[in-house]
Amino acid sequence: MTATQRRILVTNALPYANGPIHIGHLLGYIQADIWVRFQRLKGHECHFVCADDAHGTPIMLKAQQLGISPEAMIDAMNSEHQRDFADFSVSFDNYHSTHSPENKELATLIYTRLRENGFIHTRVIEQLYDPEREMFLPDRFVKGDCPSCGAVDQYGDNCDVCGATYSPTELKNPRSAVSGATPELRESEHYFFDLPAFGDMLKAWTRSGSLQPEMANKLNEWFEQGLQQWDISRDKPYFGFEIPDAPGKYFYVWLDAPIGYMSSFKNFCDQRDDLEFEDFWKSDSDAEVYHFIGKDIIYFHSLFWPAMLKGADFRQPTNVWAHGFITVNGTKMSKSKGTFIMARTYLDHLDPEYLRYYFAAKLTSRIDDLDLNLTDFAQRVNADLVGKVVNIASRCAGFISKKFNGQLSANIAEPDMLADFQQAADTLADAYEQREFSRAMRDIMKLADRANEYIAVKEPWQLAKHEDKAQEVHDVCSMGIHLFRLIMIYLTPVVPNLAASAQEFLNDEFRWDSAQTTLTNHTINKFKPLMQRVPTEKIDAMLDASKTATAPAAQAADTANTANEAVAIEPLAEEIEFPDFAKVDLRVAKIVNAEAVEGADKLLKLTLDIGSETRQVFAGIKSAYTPEQLIGQLTVMVANLKPRKMRFGLSEGMVLAAGPGGKEIYILNPHDGALPGQRVM
Repeated sequence: MTATQRRILVTNALPYANGPIHIGHLLGYIQADIWVRFQRLKGHECHFVCADDAHGTPIMLKAQQLGISPEAMIDAMNSEHQRDFADFSVSFDNYHSTHSPENKELATLIYTRLRENGFIHTRVIEQLYDPEREMFLPDRFVKGDCPSCGAVDQYGDNCDVCGATYSPTELKNPRSAVSGATPELRESEHYFFDLPAFGDMLKAWTRSGSLQPEMANKLNEWFEQGLQQWDISRDKPYFGFEIPDAPGKYFYVWLDAPIGYMSSFKNFCDQRDDLEFEDFWKSDSDAEVYHFIGKDIIYFHSLFWPAMLKGADFRQPTNVWAHGFITVNGTKMSKSKGTFIMARTYLDHLDPEYLRYYFAAKLTSRIDDLDLNLTDFAQRVNADLVGKVVNIASRCAGFISKKFNGQLSANIAEPDMLADFQQAADTLADAYEQREFSRAMRDIMKLADRANEYIAVKEPWQLAKHEDKAQEVHDVCSMGIHLFRLIMIYLTPVVPNLAASAQEFLNDEFRWDSAQTTLTNHTINKFKPLMQRVPTEKIDAMLDASKTATAPAAQAADTANTANEAVAIEPLAEEIEFPDFAKVDLRVAKIVNAEAVEGADKLLKLTLDIGSETRQVFAGIKSAYTPEQLIGQLTVMVANLKPRKMRFGLSEGMVLAAGPGGKEIYILNPHDGALPGQRVM
């Protein structure tokens, strides 16, 4: 290892093991992979690991539903995940599972150290119990009437209608979301991690530069409210690891999930003789550890995780970097529109390098949501990668091959221009390092514009008509190849397959410092087309395929590393007669305004145009939509629902939506030809 070489470990959020990968997931993995590939190109020792998050109630119930063992289900999903990541060129050194011997060993070690250091406490709590399934019910597996406003069919932790928060024991008319049975209140001893004991340490760590500023500011709310002890245990039946010396008690999935970063790396180290686990995870390690995650799981990684590590005498992460969510064509991913796109469906139709470049062109170090506008996607890839970058080589390579036996000139036609392109390496390296990928792509495309302008001005195709201009043709076209090579070196972390093809064409091997050398008197290979334009008909075919693609678990629990306990097997409601159903007046409504409701965590206030009048409706969809995403959309409302007085105002109807909750809520979208006020048959 050289004096300036860094030792780096990078991890990605662990995808949950009950559903396939979709393009919403891919943003974070592609972001991390670009950063990792840049570090490797710079010559640093950079290891990249991940694993499936394989424990929890949803895994257990999903396996029961499928009639297979949890182990069989998570093994099959692990293989599918690895295949998808490999085909998107996500270059993990090791991909493992939290249901592994290494994870059990480390989870037990960390828990034991926490207990020995006085950070584990027990107390008896009351929980709702399903007598039919003989299991205690997590909050999101209990449904009933809101104790505040009376709204029916609400989850056991908060009301989507009025925004109230409560415990599941406060629900009126509670029922199990697993079996439909009326739950019983029973006592159980639980194990708690003493998070408040780490308050001062966490305040300092979250403000140390280890988090993005907006995340550090957000975490202030937790400190202001006061940190609470964290329940790390679950009662059997539960798919996970049993707590040492506590028969029938299991580690809550969120305890052993982040330990999966460590266990995947340990599994990797055990396969090698030159890598020591302790060198990266001991408390005084000088190695660097980075977590790339989605913004929805920041508090687990920025409060619980560093406190657990500190209490167990391990090091804290160097940085935890969060990214935003994905929308497609300006709205949430929708199966009916074909925009809920599985990774495999994308791969069946389009080149993964297209998506890698498009994400890079829009990613910054901030936590902004990113829109995959498919029209812009095609135009940008065609204009930048095909029309600018590849075009440089295609305009010059033929002359080198046909007229000069594939040999580049010994001369540098434009030394000042070449120096400018080489000096860009420093500013581009800074952009990559800071995860300002969109800035890097803009600067690289400016170089591509200069290179194309140079070739257009020199017109080698005109010079080639004159025998006495042969040397100038040679110099100009060689210069074009030099500029193309530099651009491809700089793009290598983003489009590794295209870069590999470029290296084969150039008879070269890229490193970041290769930009400071020049291939004079160098033989290149015959040019072959390096990338095709985005076929728009393939985009249409992908959208059509996505409307019918089967993803039984993806829409139920699809957020990376979110151990979502909201996934339940819902019993059917009591049957009704057709005359009862016929009373419901469903109308197409246009959302003419949407705004947040002060004091409500889940509500948006919608103004709906139903043709003859406008209505005000409060809808519990704030976790899934921003007001800007809704304005102008068509939806469906129950128009003859009796208005209800809420503490935020009068709600004059109900908007229809479906989904498991959280950010996976989907309002009904009629086809574009529908008119406000039309009946929905």
